[in-house]
Parts: sequence; C-alpha cells; structure tokens
Amino acid sequence: MTSRRVERLQHRLEARRHVAAPLAGRGVRAMLRRSSSAFVPTMSPQDPSSATPDREPVRAETLPPADRGSVRTTGSTEALPVAPALGASLEQARMPLKSTLVDRRILLIGGMAVVLGAAAAGVAQLLMLMINLITDICFYGRISDVIGPNAIPRSGVLSPAANHLGAWVIMMPMIGGLLAGIMARWGSRAIQGHGIPEAMERILEHESNIAPRVTWLKPVSSAFAIGTGGPFGAEGPIISTGGAMGSLIGQLMSVTAQERKVLLAAGAAAGMAAVFGAPVASVVMAIELLLFELRPRSLIPVALATVTATGVRYASFGSAAVFAMPNVAEPGGLALGAFIVLGLIVGYASVWVTRAVYGVEDAFAKLPIHWMWWPALGAVVAGVIGWVSPHTLGVGYDNIDALVQGHFGVTMLISFGLLKFLSWVISLGSGTSGGTLAPLFMIGGSMGALIGIGLDQLWPAMGIDPRIAALVGMGAIFAGSSRALLTAVIFCFETTRQPAAFLPLLGGCAAAYLISSLTMRNTIMTEKIERRGVKVPSEYAADPLEQVPVGRACTREVRSLKTSDELSEVRRWMSSGRARAQHQGYPVLDDAGRVRGVITRRDLLDPDRPGLTRIGDMLKRGPIVVFEDHNLRDASDLMVAENVGRLIVVSRDDPTHMVGVLTRSDVLAANAKRIHEMRDASRQIRIRQTLARRFGGHTRAADKAKAS
Repeated sequence: MTSRRVERLQHRLEARRHVAAPLAGRGVRAMLRRSSSAFVPTMSPQDPSSATPDREPVRAETLPPADRGSVRTTGSTEALPVAPALGASLEQARMPLKSTLVDRRILLIGGMAVVLGAAAAGVAQLLMLMINLITDICFYGRISDVIGPNAIPRSGVLSPAANHLGAWVIMMPMIGGLLAGIMARWGSRAIQGHGIPEAMERILEHESNIAPRVTWLKPVSSAFAIGTGGPFGAEGPIISTGGAMGSLIGQLMSVTAQERKVLLAAGAAAGMAAVFGAPVASVVMAIELLLFELRPRSLIPVALATVTATGVRYASFGSAAVFAMPNVAEPGGLALGAFIVLGLIVGYASVWVTRAVYGVEDAFAKLPIHWMWWPALGAVVAGVIGWVSPHTLGVGYDNIDALVQGHFGVTMLISFGLLKFLSWVISLGSGTSGGTLAPLFMIGGSMGALIGIGLDQLWPAMGIDPRIAALVGMGAIFAGSSRALLTAVIFCFETTRQPAAFLPLLGGCAAAYLISSLTMRNTIMTEKIERRGVKVPSEYAADPLEQVPVGRACTREVRSLKTSDELSEVRRWMSSGRARAQHQGYPVLDDAGRVRGVITRRDLLDPDRPGLTRIGDMLKRGPIVVFEDHNLRDASDLMVAENVGRLIVVSRDDPTHMVGVLTRSDVLAANAKRIHEMRDASRQIRIRQTLARRFGGHTRAADKAKAS
C-alpha cells in the first residue's frame, strides 16, 4: 500500500465523523448481521512486515494497551465496518459502547403499538357486541336489549340467567359448541381453548407468527360459544385476537422476530386493557405470560398499546371500576393473617383445578369420535347445569359483581361455585373456544367468600370482611393456577379500585403462588404446550454473562505465532509435547505486534501445506475481535454469529494490539459464580467467633495479669 493511499484512507475515516450519524441506523443493521460488538479487520497481503522474520517463531506474552490517537466514529454504537486496506488508520480507530438501551426503531414499533392498541380496543368492543347480540337472540328472541332505546349500557354484558326457555336451554350451548368445532375443523384448530397457551407456543417456537385467519376465526367462534351460554369469559378470546392482530401487523411489516413478539404481546395486553380497564395489570400479564423478559425495547411498546386501549375504553364507557365494589375498611393484623391462610387453601385448590382441566381433556382424547364433536358434547353438560343453575351460563361478570358486593348467601355460594366449576372444566376440556379468567374468578371468589363467612362467624373479633375474602379468593386462584402473581394482585386492585384490599391480595396471592410452586410443575397456561415439548421459561433472571466484562474472563498469558514464522518450525515446536503446544488455536501477530488473525491446529497440521509456508499466508480470514470492556453476552453472541470458538481481546485505546484471548471455556467458567451463589450455603457472620476475636485478647491479658 502506497503512503498516498494510506493518507487518503485516513482522511476518509476522519470524514466519517461528520456524515455517520444520519447513517447510524443502516450501519447498525448491517453490522448486526455479523456481530453486535466487534469488527473484523482483514490482513493486507502487501504488508511488508510479514516478510521479515526477526523474532522467535513462538512466544508467550502479555500485551499492555498502547497509547494511540483517537478517531471518533459516531456512525454506529455497535461496531466499525473495516475495509481490508485501512492499514495504519485502523490503529487509531476508537469504537464506543452502546450509549442507549434502545435504538431509533423503538419509535417505529411504539407508533405501531399505539395504532394496534386502538384497533384492539375497537375489536374488543365489537366482540362484546357480538356476544350480547347472540345472547339476546338465542335466549330472549330479540335484539332490543342490545340495540335500541331500551338497550343495556354498552359496557355491560347481557346475562342469559333470566331466560324462560326451560329444558330447551340445554340446546343453546350445544349449538355454540358445534359451531366452534366446525370452525376449528375447517378453519384452524388453534382457535380451541382460551388462547394464551397457543400464543405462548407461537412466540417460543414459531417466531411469533400466527396464521392470519386466526384473527377473525377466534373472535367469531368465541362469540358463538359464549353467546349461546358457554361458561367462559370474553377476556381470553379478546387477548388471543389482539395478539393475532399484532402478529399479523408484524408479518406485514419488515420487522425482526423480536419486534414481532413485542407487537403480539402489545396486542394481547391491549385487548385485556380494553375489556377491564386495567392497563398496569395488562402490561404485567404480557411480561409474565408472553414476553418472558423485562427490557425497555419490549416494555415501552406494550405500555403504549395498553394506555391507548384503556383511553379508548374510557372515552366509550367511562372510567368507573369494572367490578363495582363498595368501600371496605382496612383489615387488622389478625384478619391479614387469616387472608394469607385463605390464600394457602385456595392456592392448593388451584392445583386441583388445573389438574381437573387437563384430566377432562385427556378423557375426551380417548373418545372414539372425531375431536370436532367434542365441544358439542361438553356443551351438553354446560346446558344441563345451566338449566339447573342459570347463573352458570355465559360470561358471568354480573356474578363477580355480586361476589365482591357480598350479595350471595352460603347456599348460593356452595351451589354456584361447584356447578360453575363442573360446567367450565368440562366445557374447556372439550376444546371449546373461551376464556379462563372470569370462571376462575367466580370459582375462587365463591371459595374465598365461603371461608370468609365461616371465619367471621367463628371468630368475629378477627374482623374479616367476606367481600375482601371473595376478592382474595379470586386473585389467589388465578395466581396459583397461572403463577402470574403480580398480574393477579394488580388486576384485582385495578378492577375494583379498593386500596384497603391491596395488602390482603398481596399476602393471599403470594401464599397461593407458594403452594402452586411447591406442588405443581406446570400451570394451566403451560401444561398443554409442555406436553408438546415446548419449554416455557418459568424464571426471569438477569443474564449472568452480561455482568462479567470480557477483560476479567479472558486469558492474558497468550501463546501466539508470527506472520513471518515458517510452518516447519511451528510443527517442530508442536511435536515437542509442551502444554502450550496442545491448544486448538493460536492468535497470529505481525512483527509490529498487530493482530492479524487466528489459525487453528487443524490448519497447522494439514499435510498438504509445505513446511516453508509462512503462517501469515495461511490465514483464511481476519481476526474476530472483541473489546475488553464488552460483556460476555456480547462475546458469546459474536462467537455464534461468526461460528468461532475463540475471540481476540483488544484494548479500546488500541484495537490492533492484543490484550488476551477469550475461549468458549472462559465463557462457561464465568457461570461458576452463579452456581456458587445458588448452591453453596454458608454462614457469613459467626457470632461466637466474632465475639472471641473482639474480646478474647482483653480476656487473656486480664487472666495473665491476675496470674502474675
């Protein structure tokens, strides 16, 4: 390379300071195809330093970073694309770490989430309208209860409990179940069930791609199944439909799989927020059940979508609490303890509720008929129970209102809770399309209210409010069956707006979560897909590799080769049997100490290579380099992206001089600290030894003084 060409390239690199910022997005995207934290310089064959062997062929050294000038490269916060002929200019390059947690694409995804939130809110209102219309037609033979001057409030849900059909009411759920089975058979079987397990599976196994037809099949099938008296909640289908809408937008737009997952979760959370006006609980639900992470790039779009959906609900129906609960007094210490015990009991019941659902599902799978007919068979049971107890039919949000207001008596609580449980478990296990949240709330609320009434009768001094007990039972059964602890607590609070119930909710739901974690491996949300071999994350912890800098984990005493070394000399050294001659790869430096690449043991022992070959001529690619102030997550991602087992570690002050080498073994060894913290129990403060060290010297001195 001529000196004039070097000067020209240096001038171009310096000029990037002024033009790189507008191209940052493209630079980052281009480099992310190769790595997220390194550059790949290529050795120039015209480098004269590779032809002057003036040092030993093999050496061990620790290379301190040299002081060099700085060339600020602001075009990318990830890496610097390096041309093969940059030469000396590369020695002055300085690449910054990422300075922000998100990039500019968050603006695009956030804007899409806002639109998605508004659309999901509209679809939620449309689905509720469809359910009410079908209910009015099937059970009352009119539409005036939904459309017209005498219609119920738009935010209300029409209950089929006041029908006068008699035994003919058994036919209504059968019709809905048959239609749901037909639509699943010739549409998509993904519409069966309550939707969240299917969304989890699409996220974990299929890059958040949901078939577009599910976007309309799920709400339509659910509207018929619920509107004809199916004992389900409307929230599950709406959550599933919102997620399908988000996935569809993500498939129509040019986005990554990660961004599509965020859009799916944003749509699902927006659907839940639009039904219940619970934006915070919806965000937490998305984190606990769909995203499996808590990062700004995911949290921001989901939050924007839920705020938008809640705003649409407020504009349409007002901002009142969904479940109108009268003001209650703060519970005392004894009552709080009783609510925790209540949570333990309901949490244990949630385990058996989950097992019952999948036990019924297994029983239907053994029937000698096609699965398309299962929902109709399950609906027969729902119809019979609905004939006996009409309040078990339909969505039943009015029943939740009655529970938190304390309107149910003991006999009603027993019969309603038991019959609702049988109706819902058999219908859901048959594969009908419907939600789980409302039925679980009714079952758990009935149990909680019964326990609260019983304790209040036995020990009136404890001051237990049966209405709070019902609310704690609702949250506890959802926390135990789904293990979405924070979602259960916040949801119950947001839908009732009762701050006095917040502490009992936290205690009771935590107790239920404890019992569920101890006694049940999978949840009502994950059992189905776990049986298909899909592993669902159950714990969300900080990545330990992100906490370890490369400079701390790498090996600094490195055996390296020179570009000017002859292959025959290197082979003689390798056959000596020395420990450092047994490595699987060696960094290669030129005579100026600059990194030129890595050569593997296989290449060095290749019999087709003549002994007079220079090591520098054998290099197939430039070095894959990582900075010592990056973390091991960056390094391991780079290893995967470049399909290499070792990285050259360089100083940010001088990216052409080696600091050390990072291997896969070094990355694995970094987990030792995490394993130690999890498994090794030890007492850090020993009182007896501490007192002996503190006062033992004075005691011995006093004893010696007395003896003398």
